[in-house]
Amino acid sequence: MCRHVAYVGPEEPLGGLLVEPAHALYRQSWAPRRQRYGTVNADGFGVGWYADGDPVPARYRRAGPVWADLSFADLARVVRTRALLAAVRDATLSGADAEAAAAPFAAGTWLFSHNGAVPGWPGSLAPLVGGLSAEDVLSLEARNDSAFVWALVLARLRAGDTQGQALADTVLEVAEAAPGSRLNLLLTDGDTVTATAWGDTLWYLTRPGGGTVVASEPYDDDPHWREVPDRTLLSASRSDVLLTPLKEPGDAVTSAGAPAPAKEPLT
Repeated sequence: MCRHVAYVGPEEPLGGLLVEPAHALYRQSWAPRRQRYGTVNADGFGVGWYADGDPVPARYRRAGPVWADLSFADLARVVRTRALLAAVRDATLSGADAEAAAAPFAAGTWLFSHNGAVPGWPGSLAPLVGGLSAEDVLSLEARNDSAFVWALVLARLRAGDTQGQALADTVLEVAEAAPGSRLNLLLTDGDTVTATAWGDTLWYLTRPGGGTVVASEPYDDDPHWREVPDRTLLSASRSDVLLTPLKEPGDAVTSAGAPAPAKEPLT
C-alpha cells in the first residue's frame, strides 16, 4: 500500500537516507523487497524535513512517481536535515486529490504517514466522525482513509495526548470500527519518532554513528536492522528505541497507550 521512513539523528543530506542506500525509499517505489500488499508505489510521494532553528517542517509532495521528478533529485542532493519523514504511495482507491493525498501530512511541528488500508472506507469509519469537530472534518487535506486517520490522531494530540497515546488509541478505535485494517502509522515532531506495527512490516535501525531510522523495510543489508513485532507501539529517540505491545480491540485494558509495562530501551 505504501512504504515510509522516518529519521532523527545527526545532520545529513536527504539523499543519504532516501536515495543513496541500495534499497532506499527511492528504489522501493518500484522494487520493494518486503511489501505484502501491492507491488509498485507510483501514486505519489512526499518528504518532510526540519531546518535548524525552525520547529515547523517543510514539505515537498507530488502526485506522480518519485523517479520521474528531477527536481526531487536535486533537492535530495543538497538539503540537509536532522529529522525527516518520507513516503511513496500505492493508492488504495483512485481519487482526485493528487499530491494532497500523498504523505507526509502535517500540522504544526508534526509529520504523519499511514502505511496500510481501511476496509470498507469511507462507510466503515463513518461512526467515528462524531469524535471530530466540524472544523476538523472540513480541514481534511484529502478524501482518503489516511487523511481521516491523521485527523483522528491530530485531534488527540491537540487534546494533550502524548504521541504514543494518540497513535495507540487511534489504531484501536479504527481497528474496532473496521476489522482487518492495516494501520502502520508513523509520526515525528523532529526530535522523536513514534510508530505502530499493525498488519504490515516495520523495522528500525539504531546507527553506530548516532541516529535512529524507522522504516517499512530496511534500506540496506546492515545486520543491525531489527523487525518490530506486529501489534506493537514503537517510541524512538536519537539513541533509544522502546517497544510496547498493543492490545487487540476488546481486550481488557485501562488505557490503550499503556497496555503493558514498558520494556527497557533497545539499542
